[in-house]
Formats: sequence, structure tokens, C-alpha cells
Amino acid sequence: MTDQKIKNMEDFASVSGISRPTLSKYFNDPASVRVSTKAKIEAALEQYDYRPNFYAMNQNRRLTRNIGIVVPYLADPFFAEIARNIENLVIRAGYRPILLSSHGDPNQEIENLALLRDIKPSGILFAPLGRSSNVVALREYTAEFPMVLFDCNVEALNLPFLGHNNIQATDIMVDYLVRTGEPPVFFEMKYPSNPNANKRRLSYIQSMERLRLEPKVYSVEGTGWNFEEIGYEQGLKLIAQRKLVSGTVLFSNDRLAIGFLSAAYEMGLRVGRGSGCALRVAGHDNHPYSRFTCPALTTVSHDYDSIASSSIERLLDLLENRESHNGPRERLFDGKLVMRESA
Repeated sequence: MTDQKIKNMEDFASVSGISRPTLSKYFNDPASVRVSTKAKIEAALEQYDYRPNFYAMNQNRRLTRNIGIVVPYLADPFFAEIARNIENLVIRAGYRPILLSSHGDPNQEIENLALLRDIKPSGILFAPLGRSSNVVALREYTAEFPMVLFDCNVEALNLPFLGHNNIQATDIMVDYLVRTGEPPVFFEMKYPSNPNANKRRLSYIQSMERLRLEPKVYSVEGTGWNFEEIGYEQGLKLIAQRKLVSGTVLFSNDRLAIGFLSAAYEMGLRVGRGSGCALRVAGHDNHPYSRFTCPALTTVSHDYDSIASSSIERLLDLLENRESHNGPRERLFDGKLVMRESA
């Protein structure tokens, strides 16, 4: 037995080398894990003399074994991919996922939380709409059950948030585009649905100024979630009116870039890196369709796996102890440059 003080399951997971979801599953039902895993856990329990907070766990058992997952727009394969990863991790932790989409509608977002409240979930993993979210109404639910935000942070809610490092990710893309060709202009929606777009614009401006280059932002008309259509229609206008001051265009998200690629093709402009190419195009998010565009889209990828697994671990920590403040309130994961033929 060691003298090392283990305060909670997070500490125990760290010293034992056993994941939080696996530990949670074992403590809920020891027979649910493999025999070898069970033996490893029990040996670690003896070594570190750790006993979980069974009172808190029993309190949680009065609720259902459901964990709600709310995403802003499930028709978008980007959110479908994140939700798929989280669903699988919830199941592995011994819970039942209930996946709901807000369909880009702030009223539906509130209805989703009301529905989950009725079934008394153990906790909720929540990706809010962001700019259009009804923060006052959302606050009504944040005190009722453990909740962790992912993808988009609503800082006014003061909840744990796990997400993408938009500042770092945009900076590495700007640096790459400047090193390899004409400095980029930035293409965004004037009223973006997701506040991540604002962080990307600010990072673009800061990066260009750091490189002693003049930033140029095109904030185009368009609202909602039909990004491809907006990228296509506004791209046609910019190209036809010869308003682009650079042959390199960086988009605030991949879906806008995908629409713009269609506009460039229609206008007879070749996109890519080789001779005869008039434009370079880059996006952000590594959307599941981005590698199948023509040409394949250069972009920045989220660390999907880390965001999903860390969101689950943070929620499990809250399920053990509703008053837990372990770990930072916000945790961001760096993006990774994905170089493809479009830039």
C-alpha cells in the first residue's frame, strides 16, 4: 500500500493508468469489464487504498442511466462525426446516450433540454448554438443536472468547456499560406451562427499583423446553416465583380469553402497549387467531406478524439461529485494542419 493521497477518481485514474470511463463502468458493475481489467483495477485499489464516493454514486443511481447529447445541427456531418465519437464513449462508460439536434433553432435547443429534464438524465453533454442561444432560458437548466459544453462555449453559463483551439489553429493556417504563396484574405459570414467564427477572424487579423501584412476580411451576407449555398452565391459575386485582392482565400469554415469551390469552377477558375491555377482555397474544421472536394480541401482538423474523451471524463467527474471543481474550467485542444491540393 502506498502513502500517496488519492482524493477522487480522477487521481486514481491518473496513478493507476486505467481510463475514467472504464473505472466508472467497473464501479457501476464489476462484471461488465474484462477479467484482466477487473484484476488490474482491484490490484490498484489495494495499492492506493482508494475507495470511491459511493454516496455520490448512489445519488446518481436515483437518476436514469441516460446521458443527453445535444448538438446544434445533426444534418451537418461535422456534428454527426463528433456525436458518433461521444455516443460510443458514453456506451463504453456504462451509460445510455440520448442524442438530440437543435436544428439551428434556439427554441428547439431549449425544448431539447426540457425533454431531457423530463427523463432525469445523469448528465448532459451540450454543444450550444452560440450566438442565437437563449442564455437566460439555458441558465434554468444548468443548475438541475451536471452539464459539460463542447465545440462552442457560452461563457455566460460558466460551465466546463472542452473544445478546439481556434486561435492556434487559424494561426498555423495563416502562417502556412503566407510561407507557400500569396497572403490570404479571409471569407466569413457577417453574422455567423457559431462564435468560433469570430475567434477565427480575430486570429487571422492578429496573425497577418504579426507577419506585418495587411489583413483583408470579406464579411458576406447570409444567415443560418446553409453555408455551402452562402459560399457559392457570395463567391460568384466576388469573382464576377473582381473584388478579390488576393489569389488565396481562407474561409472561416470548410462548408463555406466547399460552396466557393463550386462557384470558382462555374466561373472557369482553376483552384490548386500547380501551373494554371488562379486561386488557392483553404478552410477550417476538416469537415468529413473536405477530402472529397475537387480539388481536395486544405484545412485545419479538430482533435475529435481528445475533445470527445475529455468531455466524457469531465462529465463523469461531475457525476461523482456535483460540487467538483477539479481541472480547468476551459480546456482547448490544438488543431492540426491538413495539406491537400486546394492550397
